[in-house]
Amino acid sequence: MYNGLTLAYVGDAVYEVYVRMHLLELGKTQSHRLHQAATRYVSAKAQAKVMSSWLEQNVLTEEELEIVKRGRNAKVRTVPKHTNLATYRLGTAFESLVGYLYLDNRLERLEALIKEAYAIIEGDGNEA
Repeated sequence: MYNGLTLAYVGDAVYEVYVRMHLLELGKTQSHRLHQAATRYVSAKAQAKVMSSWLEQNVLTEEELEIVKRGRNAKVRTVPKHTNLATYRLGTAFESLVGYLYLDNRLERLEALIKEAYAIIEGDGNEA
């Protein structure tokens, strides 16, 4: 089993690909605008918002909650200047869950949660 930061490392990359595909599906094609649009989804603040919503709505399984705790409690050495530690930890928890589901080949569950993440970030929903 991988540690929380390793899962987050993989989850960050996986989520980035999903976000890029989502933006293409929305019809965004100019690279500069794609990058700007992607930051709306991949920021620690956005990921923390999603994770907070999922935790409030109790949409995660016990197993998923264990992964979230592992990611949230991982010892980080630095925190970006533009966010606080609590937000960064929730973002890391989100990425850890994405990485775990991807590595465990639970793609149906992963894609359902990612679609719900889009809705939360876009302001269209708050439950999975």
